[in-house]
Amino acid sequence: MPEPTFQHPDFAPDLSQFEREPPGPPAAPPSGARPPRDIEAWPLAFTGDGGVYFGVWIVNVLLTIVTLGLFTPWARRRTIKYFYGHTLVADSPLEFTAGIRGMVFGFLLLAAFYIALNVAAETGQHIVYFAIVIGGAVLAPFLWGSAMRFRLGHTRWRGLRLRFTAGWGEVYRASWPVFALAAVWLVAGFAFARMAPDAPKAGASSAQAPATLWAPVHAAAPARESDAAAASESDPDMDAGDEEDSAPTPAKAPPFPRPTWPMAGVALAAVLLSLLCLIRLEFNYKRLLVMRAAVGGQTGRWKPVFGDFVRIWASSLGFFVATLLGIGAAIAALVGVAALVSGGLAALGAQRGSATFIVIAIVAVFVLIMATFFAASPAMAYREARMFQLMWNNIGVSDMARFKTDLRTASFVWLRIRNILLNMLTAGFYRPFARVAEYKMKTESVTLHVKGGLDRLVGTLEAQQKDGFGDAVADALGIDVIG
Repeated sequence: MPEPTFQHPDFAPDLSQFEREPPGPPAAPPSGARPPRDIEAWPLAFTGDGGVYFGVWIVNVLLTIVTLGLFTPWARRRTIKYFYGHTLVADSPLEFTAGIRGMVFGFLLLAAFYIALNVAAETGQHIVYFAIVIGGAVLAPFLWGSAMRFRLGHTRWRGLRLRFTAGWGEVYRASWPVFALAAVWLVAGFAFARMAPDAPKAGASSAQAPATLWAPVHAAAPARESDAAAASESDPDMDAGDEEDSAPTPAKAPPFPRPTWPMAGVALAAVLLSLLCLIRLEFNYKRLLVMRAAVGGQTGRWKPVFGDFVRIWASSLGFFVATLLGIGAAIAALVGVAALVSGGLAALGAQRGSATFIVIAIVAVFVLIMATFFAASPAMAYREARMFQLMWNNIGVSDMARFKTDLRTASFVWLRIRNILLNMLTAGFYRPFARVAEYKMKTESVTLHVKGGLDRLVGTLEAQQKDGFGDAVADALGIDVIG
């Protein structure tokens, strides 16, 4: 039975006004107060500045030049720490806690591989060269997985450690497009050898080559022998050494087979299959990275499908073709203008040849610059923006958090074009400002949506985070080979 409450008559509320006025909407919360919600939105922020990063960048460049490239891992570590430290996720910066040892080891490994490959190619050791290439292809999945383990294992947010939990079997299964790509070009090479009309068949010696290749040599041999005999009869003082010097040199086989339409078809099919393999490899690696990235006891959530990647690549290629058509139209217009200017200069008394040469040279330089800037760069920026949108609109942390981005493709493409032009005008010294501008645009377009509130999320992840020494060592093992 509830206890009775005492209320003084002087403090009794007057309810007559509520009886006279219809109920209205609830009063708005006071200014600055956050209304209670099940999902909180936290926009990401980047507090870096192009001028400050310019100081980091120029020191990295100078020390890398002075040390003949040996400062590269230290330069990359300084760059990563700068961008991490100025990236705020829910008002807390990221941290990069890696030491320099793993980064130096990864750099030396890649440098040794590159030097060995070039030495084998320059010295003509083809067997060694192909062995290094095959070994690199076999080790590529391991290097990628080790790099992901290294990078995520040394990333912190609010004391929470990220991890890459994929096993090596998963990494190699996701890397099957690498081996499919090698198989495509191996089959294409055998097909080229079979279809080459001027090349000897597989297993045939030089004496068994097709008659079409060696017929001119055999036909010319009797004539050369008769000429040599006539020369020896006319000059009896000619000795055996002179005869050897005057002996005809054997004809060399053509370095490249004559192309045919079937060969062009095989080449086109190989290029298309290679592109599909590269798209599939990108899809597999991004999916594995998100789904096997863990913070606390929660793993990533992934929604995109392979068709989404194919559509982005197809639209990027269409964007590239449209850009090329635009450049072609501009070139046609410039050629017409050049013809008019050349005619005008000739009418003013200048020699037509020199006037035409000057105009063509100016137009050629301008067209070259246009083609360099506006052919591939906008298409690459378009693909980067579309892929960024696809990723950050479809990934999250389990069912506790998700990301959304409002990055605009046109704005990012224009920013990339403007940055390229400013880089050219400043001889490359605008590069740090360009990098900060692009990173800032992408970062600040992302919003983190947290279910149940941020404090609850952090508390749950802290409770689930493993503190075992073995787990920490497993995540720390790895080398940094990320470009």
